[in-house]
Amino acid sequence: MSYYSSTTLSETTFEVALETITVELAKEGFGIISEVDVSGTFKKKMDVDFKKYTILGACNPGYAHHAIQTEDKIGVFLPCNVVVIEQSPGTIEVAAVDPTASMMAVENSELAEMSLKIQSKLQKVIQSL
Repeated sequence: MSYYSSTTLSETTFEVALETITVELAKEGFGIISEVDVSGTFKKKMDVDFKKYTILGACNPGYAHHAIQTEDKIGVFLPCNVVVIEQSPGTIEVAAVDPTASMMAVENSELAEMSLKIQSKLQKVIQSL
């Protein structure tokens, strides 16, 4: 079982891909609650040049609220991470976590059901790109 789903966008820029994924996530009820510029962090902290790579922390507040009420430590698996990676100029890969893979470690049938719904939403976002 894979721990993510992904797609590759051609003939676009990294910045356009970031904007597009943010819009598509919003259509499925997700907001971006964190954004980590991995390449910028590597440059600043280690003076290492790295390809453009951003981690978006996507959160659907309704599902997150319900999950935390169900299992108060479930926050260790939140938010749903989506990565945007410039594999080469004009070729951008977008990958989203598979929440069912994460939830396998949690023995809670209610969360397992919820993770299937979230998985469907995230896969719809990836397919829409």
